[in-house]
Amino acid sequence: QVQLVESGGGLVQAGGSLRLSCAASGRAFSSYDIGWFRQAPGKEREFVAAISRSGTRTYYADSVEGRFTISRDDAVKTVYLQMNSLKPEDTAVYYCAADGSGIIYTTGYEYWGQGTQVTVSS
Repeated sequence: QVQLVESGGGLVQAGGSLRLSCAASGRAFSSYDIGWFRQAPGKEREFVAAISRSGTRTYYADSVEGRFTISRDDAVKTVYLQMNSLKPEDTAVYYCAADGSGIIYTTGYEYWGQGTQVTVSS
């Protein structure tokens, strides 16, 4: 099993930056693809970014491509989401998730964190 804890959320002005962290505990962290998802009030949870278990492939939603960067450090079992040029529409609860089956873009990940709030003011 994998336990995930997100941190780094907060309030930022439009155009600003935040770095989210997803810290994992448990075994075989390097065996999992890690995804970031977000959910705004009244909306469905949506894919933001993902990184393969090897760390060699990254995936991004069109809405964040070029502004967000996902990375992982398996030595400390942490995945990061660097968010630059933030917009008010990026406001949401951000969740990280882990899965070993290669699903990448969908919400069917096996393990989820509790989420961290990101609020971008205009």
